[in-house]
Amino acid sequence: MPILRRVLSWALVALMCLAFQASAQDNGPDYAAWERLASEVEADLELGQASDLRLENLRSQVAIWRDNFLEASEANAARIETLQSQLDALGPVPEEGQEEASEITQRRKELTDRLAFLSAPVKQADEAYRRANGVIGEIDDIIRARQADALLELGPSPLNPAHWGQAWEDLRSSLSKSWAELERRWASDLLRNKAKTQLPAIILLAALGFVLLTRGRGWARSLARGADKFGRNRRAVWRFLISLGQILLPMAGIYALTQAVLVSGLAGPRWSLFLESLPVWAAVLLGIHWLAEWAFNDDDSIAVMPLAPEERVKARWFSDVLAALYVARGLLEVLIQYDRFSAETLAVIEYPLLLLSGLYLFRLGRVRNDAAMVGSKAAKEGDAGLFRLRFARLLGRAAMVLGVVGPVLAAIGYLRVGSATVYPAIASLAVIGAILVLQSFINDLYALITRQPDDQNENEGLLPVLAGFILTIASLPILALIWGAREADLTELWTRFREGFQIGETRFSPSDFLVVVVVFVLGYMLTRLLQGALRSSVLPRTKIDQGGQTAIVSGIGYIGIFVAAIVAITMGGLDLSSLAIVAGALSVGIGFGLQNIVSNFVSGIILLIERPISEGDWIEVNGVHGTVRDISVRSTRIETFDRYDMIVPNADLVSGTVSNYTRGNVLGRIIVPVGVAYGTDTRRVEKILMNIARDHDMVLMNPAPYVVFRGFGADSLDFEVRMILRDVNKGLSVRTEINHQIAERFTEEGIEIPFAQRDVWLRNPEALTGEANKDEGAPE
Repeated sequence: MPILRRVLSWALVALMCLAFQASAQDNGPDYAAWERLASEVEADLELGQASDLRLENLRSQVAIWRDNFLEASEANAARIETLQSQLDALGPVPEEGQEEASEITQRRKELTDRLAFLSAPVKQADEAYRRANGVIGEIDDIIRARQADALLELGPSPLNPAHWGQAWEDLRSSLSKSWAELERRWASDLLRNKAKTQLPAIILLAALGFVLLTRGRGWARSLARGADKFGRNRRAVWRFLISLGQILLPMAGIYALTQAVLVSGLAGPRWSLFLESLPVWAAVLLGIHWLAEWAFNDDDSIAVMPLAPEERVKARWFSDVLAALYVARGLLEVLIQYDRFSAETLAVIEYPLLLLSGLYLFRLGRVRNDAAMVGSKAAKEGDAGLFRLRFARLLGRAAMVLGVVGPVLAAIGYLRVGSATVYPAIASLAVIGAILVLQSFINDLYALITRQPDDQNENEGLLPVLAGFILTIASLPILALIWGAREADLTELWTRFREGFQIGETRFSPSDFLVVVVVFVLGYMLTRLLQGALRSSVLPRTKIDQGGQTAIVSGIGYIGIFVAAIVAITMGGLDLSSLAIVAGALSVGIGFGLQNIVSNFVSGIILLIERPISEGDWIEVNGVHGTVRDISVRSTRIETFDRYDMIVPNADLVSGTVSNYTRGNVLGRIIVPVGVAYGTDTRRVEKILMNIARDHDMVLMNPAPYVVFRGFGADSLDFEVRMILRDVNKGLSVRTEINHQIAERFTEEGIEIPFAQRDVWLRNPEALTGEANKDEGAPE
């Protein structure tokens, strides 16, 4: 097929480029040969009569030279940088009227001459690179303009009946020539005798091909059914691998049959081209059928497209018909290669295939657009299933639009536009289906390797998501070729990627990015290893408290990541001094828009260094009590006693008032108030309360507990028991236990704990008496 040929030719050009660069790196560019080629190309461009094929060939040659010049322009970069730094060390050139030591002047001249000598090849290569880049740009502009003109050229309408007769005659003549070629070669005694000498090989290849073609798919299905006894993940992986046999075995059979015919020597040029393309067409038919079975499978655990069960049969049928129409167009292209049909004939014989392709593309898009989630796999996959459903509907709408627009444009006379609309849409749907099926297989394989339970969602891992992203990126060049991009366009993108970009006087290439990423990852890993060693082995053996250990580990983490970033950027070739302007602009933005974030960040550093609070401390902030659980550079997480998290900006902790009840130790005082009735022996009450406090295990004897006789209350004699506890975090339970013991001892000693009593004084009781008498004398 054309796409496969374009991919192969692109790969061949890339290999030629690599070989040329490998041979040219030893001796440097041959500028005389380049001058001859550049002059020839520029002359062709001025005339404007070169064919597209010649322009493409010239472009590929110039692109090889350009890559060679790019390599040469980066030669001696390290030595040039060293010489420049040596010159900078000597200081600026003295102004007129000023003198410097003769040794420095002589050394400056030597370094300048050496720098000019090493810079000359670099400048020459850079000039040649820019010239080659300009030539390539001119060639690309010419070819794109020609392609646009050819695509938008208005041709004859296939609906004009005046063209039908001639088109039918041309098609019949082409088929007759093909049949006549076969008859002519069969009538040749020489060719028949040659075929007889190859008869054993022909029979073997034909028998092998017939068996594989007729029995291969059945064998693959039988092996796949044997996986039903396995668990879900293992069964899915096994079925996928075995199902590939439904493509490979019949393809091998068709290839064997075509080789049997080619070995016989009876196939002429027409039939040889047909037979060479036959395995490719078989791959298209079998591959799309296989993709349709996986994408629209009746089993929800296998299907990757969320369709209603009754719609999946239709989707599989439409996919098979589109594959057959796609192959039929390939067959027509083979005939066109030998028979130069007129524009009218091409329009008439291609339009029926295009119309049917657009019709079935529309119907397939309508099926996807009407996709329902009821009982489908998407309903069980949450957000992933919903995204897949929306994506399927988007594809359906696009297929419906393209299926209508393409045939309509072709009917008007824009046959190339119609063909460039419908057939790439069919191929794109196949590529997207392959991506979805492969991603589903990677999900199952990941679940099998990680031994996930069969009922667990396979989309929970990060690796399957990354695999899907990589598959999508890898498919972009294929989709670009499908939609008409030239191989040169892709190679140009790759060249631009290898060339990198320039910041100031520094050029960054993909290798620089790779160095930055690798160095940063290594620095990050070393930082994490150092943090782990400190946390588990070093710090626990010191006398530093837990909060201090956490602060040290966090600080080393921030410093390590910062140093790793600086080292990675420096090794990548970025001069940090060139970022001064950017840093100045950022400082203005920080001063106006990020001042709260910076304030919290600085406050977090202060908290980690001064450690007024630490993880595990009981603190009070804005009237809320809680335990510090985590201190980050921006905020602190406090878990309240009601078991919810409160996020406090670090600036509030530094600038506000914070009560820390357990800073340095967990000792703390609690106060238990109690009242007794008037008339009770206060000395006796004091003695009882003191004994209760001293007998509790959590109460310290130094400082000793103390009983305070606070005074005479409105309803009772008020006392307080003040105690220092070993662990103030247990103050609530100690308070409860002390209250229980006080109630029990007071009951044993006959001491009354009073409750509030009030006397009610009536200002005019006679009025209430009169009202009562009236009520008694009232008639019933």
